[in-house]
Parts: sequence; structure tokens; C-alpha cells
Amino acid sequence: MYIGRFAPSPTGPLHVGSLVAAVASFLDARRHQGLWYVRMEDVDCLREVPGAADAILRALTVYGLQWDGSVLYQSQRLDAYAEALAQLQQRGLAYACGCSRREIAAQARQGAEGLIYPGWCRHGVKAGKLGRAIRVRTEDAPVHFRDRLQGEVVQCVSHEVGDFVLRRADGLFAYQLAVVVDDAYQGITHVVRGLDLLYNTPRQLYLQALLGYATPQYLHHPLVLGNDGRKLSKQHRAPALCLEQPVPQLCQALGFLGYRLPREAADMNPPTLLAWALTQADPLRSD
Repeated sequence: MYIGRFAPSPTGPLHVGSLVAAVASFLDARRHQGLWYVRMEDVDCLREVPGAADAILRALTVYGLQWDGSVLYQSQRLDAYAEALAQLQQRGLAYACGCSRREIAAQARQGAEGLIYPGWCRHGVKAGKLGRAIRVRTEDAPVHFRDRLQGEVVQCVSHEVGDFVLRRADGLFAYQLAVVVDDAYQGITHVVRGLDLLYNTPRQLYLQALLGYATPQYLHHPLVLGNDGRKLSKQHRAPALCLEQPVPQLCQALGFLGYRLPREAADMNPPTLLAWALTQADPLRSD
């Protein structure tokens, strides 16, 4: 059975870019007669904006994106992340790191998605240092997967990313660990999300293999860009979705995904418009 999910971070209201991600995953789930869950990725409490989670759920409802079951909140799942991390540590697959960001920035190589950690603490924290962060040991072997839209993706995590963080120095669990544990817990079979997360996927596959979890199928769709050519995001102050008149922005999201809207689209309500989209061929040509 198909089980998909939409997993926003409550760092602000939804915008057109996040609406595209929600609509793409929702339609893919419904097209496969599957379940569509909503997960609130609020594990990073330092970035959470008060009231944003409720605002996100209200927007999804207004836009006709009704989820199945209860909303999962990562902030209520800390014990599960701690258990997975302890398992990796007991097996020697994760280790404490005492390196500061400044030290890493001064000497580490730059990779496609940031600095590549050189593995200085792999054999123990340096004298005089306190091991605060926890990193996973990566292997010098390529990780392969076939994205349903982007095709074959190959990444050697150890060479292109390095031993990445599972628990931060401030004690918060990292996104990579939380998302893998939660996908397994919810039985997620298909992940549909934006292209900006494509190169996170090999890290997640690597952790799935270490923890003995099943691997979902992935589809990474194109991103909505602003006038400056950057991804629309809360960080760059993308305008919030309009809740009083949702149809124009829902039409915009469907058009971005490749749907050729009917003339009467402007007169439809969101559930009717989404139901119409399900009668059309999938413009993403997903499997």
C-alpha cells in the first residue's frame, strides 16, 4: 500500500513553493489510492515560530489538502531518536565529536552542500575537547538510488559530505536522523518533495541501511523560484498563502506542476479542483 507524507517545518506560514510540494505529494498519494500523512518537523525548537504549526494545518484545510490520521509532531518523538542514536553508538557506527564550526571551516574542503567534515574525531575526541555533537561513520562506497523524476542518483557520502551530524552540539537531533526514524515509524513508502532535498537522500538511504529500515521510493520535483532566481522560502520572506481566496494560488501551483487548467478552474473550489487534477494524466510522469 502507498503511504506518502508532507512534512513542513513550522518556521512560518506556507507559501506557493511549499504549496507545490504539498499538492504534488497529495495528488501522488491519491492517484495511487494511498494514504497521505502530515508530519510537523518541529524537532528544531530554536527555529520554530509560535503558532506556525496551527497556521500550516489551517492552510492545508483551506486548500482542500485533507490528510489521513493524526498529525505527527517530531517534538513528541525525541525518545525514538535517542533510541536509534544509542543503537548506532553501541554498534560503533556513531561517535562523539568535539570540533567547533570555526575549526572545521578553517580546514575542511567545500562540498556541493557545505563543508566536508574531515573525520578528526573518528578515533576519539582531541585532548582538551569535549565531545558534544554525535556523527555517523560513513563508508567510502557510493550510494545509488533511482529518483522517479530525476533518474539515477549516485553519491559517495564519505567523500562528498563526510561523517554527518546526528545530534547537534546543542543537544538537538539532526534532521537526517529524525526524518529517517519517522519515515520508518509511519511506514512511508513514497516521498515526494522538492529538488533542494535531492542530495540529502543518499544520507538518508545510508542511515536506513544502518538501522535496518525499508527504503521508500523518492520523487524530487522542480522548485518554485523567486524573481532573484532563488528558491521561494520562508527564510527569504516568501509571501504567505492567501486563505481568503485560495483558488488562484492553487491554480498557480497546479500550473507550475504542469497541469493545463480548464477555463472553469477559477470557478471551482479547492476540493473540486484537486479532484479534477486526479482525472488528468500526471504531468510529472511518475511511476
